[in-house]
Amino acid sequence: MDAPLWTETHAPELAELPQDDAREYLERAVEEPINLLLQGPPGSGKTAAARALARQAHDDPDNDLVEINVADFFSRTKTEIKNDPRFEHFLVGRSSMSKRDMINHVLKESASYAPVSGGYTTILLDNAEDVREDFQQALRRIMEQHHRTTQFIIATRQPTKLIPPIRSRCFPVSVRSPTSDEIVTVLERIAEKEGIEYDADGLEFVAGYANGNLRQAILAAQTTVEDEGELTMSAAYETIGEVGLDEEIESMLDDAEAGEFTDARSTLDDLLVDEGLDGEEVLELILQIARKRYQGEQLARVHRLAADIEFEMHEGSSDRIHASHLLAELGRDA
Repeated sequence: MDAPLWTETHAPELAELPQDDAREYLERAVEEPINLLLQGPPGSGKTAAARALARQAHDDPDNDLVEINVADFFSRTKTEIKNDPRFEHFLVGRSSMSKRDMINHVLKESASYAPVSGGYTTILLDNAEDVREDFQQALRRIMEQHHRTTQFIIATRQPTKLIPPIRSRCFPVSVRSPTSDEIVTVLERIAEKEGIEYDADGLEFVAGYANGNLRQAILAAQTTVEDEGELTMSAAYETIGEVGLDEEIESMLDDAEAGEFTDARSTLDDLLVDEGLDGEEVLELILQIARKRYQGEQLARVHRLAADIEFEMHEGSSDRIHASHLLAELGRDA
């Protein structure tokens, strides 16, 4: 999809968030900034809600909202962190730092920056369930030190993986999966702004396809319009059957088997973050492709790996780490 994503160009304002209860809590936080814990399933709108809050709360949200996706830090190498253009200016001349100190330094510097438009800075930590406990302890101290000038918004689909001292410092806001009717309302708003032809059946078909994942619904609607020029029932039916992630999974497996682990992991990050999948959904997609791609002992090996990884996901902390392990195993012979 080459055009700008509708999830970005039609990001909702706070008043447009489809969930009344969550919206009311966030509107209060505009007037009385407090740390927030946004908890809910993938694609439910946690990140969009945090950005909407920041746009309404700050005169200069581009500078006073700092977004840190946990996948940008954890499970990455020191070199990858140091060379990331978003973080490199924090780390000039600090290549001798340990990875833990690098991450702590970036968080401290981000929290200590004076807000451009006055008041306070907002730091959004997305996919926070991937934060290891020792880093959570460091984050807790940063939250304590900068509580007067920095608002922390922590977004996660697994709040129980956060240590109690962090949870106790945040007001919990549950962001549930939107209903089909709520998704239809969002899609209708976007269709009106885009000036495209649509019908109610088309909107409902896309909403049902997304199964409570608002991000997936918006991307599926955009793909339908780009392919068919409209968002009608017939157009959606023709397109959504082709909307899938087979190409991404194939590319990821190709890179893993060729030993191009960085590229494979980059695709994995896209699936977990941009597409909003969880680790088990990625595993299921890998197995679907594997049944077409492999046979005999090779297929059995992938199934054994997937079974081991699924068990580790239930026992461990980070879907990204465990899914990366599977990719590394596929590339072992490269």
